[in-house]
Amino acid sequence: MDISKWRWGKNRWIVIAAAVIGFFVARIYPPVLPHIQLPAEVVNHVGSFAITNTMYAMLIADVIVIVIALIVRRGMSSGKLMPPGGLSGAIEALMEVIHNLTESTAGKWTKTIFPFFATITLFVLIVNWMELIPGVDSIGIIEHAAHEGHAVQQLTGGIATIIKDPGEYALVPFVRVLSTDLNFTLALALVSMTMVQVIGVRSLGLKYFTKFFNVSGIFKRPIFGVIDFAVGLLELISEFSKIISFSFRLFGNIFAGSVLLFVIGTLVPAFAQSLFLLLEFFVGIIQAVVFGMLTMVFMAQATQGHAEHAEEEH
Repeated sequence: MDISKWRWGKNRWIVIAAAVIGFFVARIYPPVLPHIQLPAEVVNHVGSFAITNTMYAMLIADVIVIVIALIVRRGMSSGKLMPPGGLSGAIEALMEVIHNLTESTAGKWTKTIFPFFATITLFVLIVNWMELIPGVDSIGIIEHAAHEGHAVQQLTGGIATIIKDPGEYALVPFVRVLSTDLNFTLALALVSMTMVQVIGVRSLGLKYFTKFFNVSGIFKRPIFGVIDFAVGLLELISEFSKIISFSFRLFGNIFAGSVLLFVIGTLVPAFAQSLFLLLEFFVGIIQAVVFGMLTMVFMAQATQGHAEHAEEEH
């Protein structure tokens, strides 16, 4: 085997040329640290409705999910005896892993819980990986800065860039990573926890709510009944705390990763950022799987009866 082939690949010159071009471009136009803020920036308006750059990111992610679904459907229905390869094979492998995890945890409720686990994992994964796409957070509209800004240099007709010289302008990107918007992570957490309660009611009926309001033992066993009632209230508080935990875990990790890429790209723009892009690649996978898996585990727990009910059934 020729070692040089598998080490560099057939198109290694593209990587070398991109690195050299990136080095000289960074010397001519030194990167500027973007304006970092928590709320999503407003790009334009439709009437009185403000459209933010994270909304555009959500639309792009939706289109990507639909395209992936169509590609996988085409690969599955092609009629070939060979297992699907490429993107279809990768998605099939991911879905098989998710299905096996759900089946080992949820049992007979796998068919109900698996679609939520798979959809959340795939969508959050695509959303997180959007920060790796060139142009995200870096191409947009140059506007007057609210505080300190930068100067503007015209590149060609209708295209300009901001430079490090002091000025009064800042960049508002067209697309910003959706996971860096707390509105998205909070909405996704609310959907997840709401469906946890729905599945709990479907599996246990109204008895599911005795997990939170257990008053059956107050008169039979006054002391232990009060303890059971207090534990139920703690369970209710924990359900709300899960929403907060879901929201800030995903938001905090991806937002911190975006800031890290901004800072490293500003300090060492030519080569070092590639290592941190690889780090964010794995962070995106981990956060997507964690969010989906926790949702699946909470749903599986909601389908199980309480200890008292389990003893009665036994």
